[in-house]
Amino acid sequence: MNTMKKNKRIATPSVTRGLMRDFDVSAKKSLGQNFIIEPKIIERIAAEAECTKQDLVLEIGPGLGSLTQALAENAGQVVAVEIDKTLLQPLAQSFADYDNIDIINADALQTDLAELLAPYLNKPGYNPGFMAVANLPYYITTPLIMRFLESNTPWRRLVFMVQKEMAARMQAAPGTKDYGALSLAVQYRAQAKIAFTVPAAVFLPRPKVDSAVIVLERLTEPPVAVQDEALLFAVIRAGFNQRRKTINNALSHVLQLDKPLVAAALAAAGVDGARRAETLTITEFAALSDAISELKPQHINTDI
Repeated sequence: MNTMKKNKRIATPSVTRGLMRDFDVSAKKSLGQNFIIEPKIIERIAAEAECTKQDLVLEIGPGLGSLTQALAENAGQVVAVEIDKTLLQPLAQSFADYDNIDIINADALQTDLAELLAPYLNKPGYNPGFMAVANLPYYITTPLIMRFLESNTPWRRLVFMVQKEMAARMQAAPGTKDYGALSLAVQYRAQAKIAFTVPAAVFLPRPKVDSAVIVLERLTEPPVAVQDEALLFAVIRAGFNQRRKTINNALSHVLQLDKPLVAAALAAAGVDGARRAETLTITEFAALSDAISELKPQHINTDI
């Protein structure tokens, strides 16, 4: 078997099926693997990354390398983290002639990404930090994005292909059905936009739902200032823990706060306790969080 020619697109049905046949590889349902077989989609994802030869790109789950190939043609360095050991050989052989791709066998949910990228960061002539690009399996989408949002890794832009409904949740506005704790977590750290939608037909095997590419551009500062970020997100999670409850009942029940304290905090924040969490803006959640903090409850569990 020959190494992949740099002008030969992996993201085609014939090349993808050929690699799967030659290396006896199958898409694993347990890992949510769906390989992209449309070059134009790959090109659009890579374009959204806006990477240059002065950029470090982290790719999560390269699969058979269709997106890896496009990223390497634009970026200075691509670090691709793949959990599936059966894909390491086809990736190594396909990219034997590329000098700017490193394939690392690891679980992105368990690996210290800051430590993994440390040898690549701050390279002379490179832009600071890195961008992350991926075609994400559904089951790791929320935990992986939360890892980026909550970590100190110096990411600048995240470009992820996710299920269409998940992308809608990330950029949802208050009062909409998609608005929730994930929306607020994303919008506290990033400017979110859905770049484009992707039909199920461009994947092998074909998933049951359509996907979308979401771009998260890191904010230099959060849109609101709060006294205690952990408390802010505990209040947000409590509010959405039982969406049908009023914010008054949700805070009392989930955070186990005395009702008089909750009533005082709501009054101080100017929030009607009869409202539901889905109607509150991040500014109102911040005011409520600060009001609770000022009242200094004896104990509050922020790990809900």
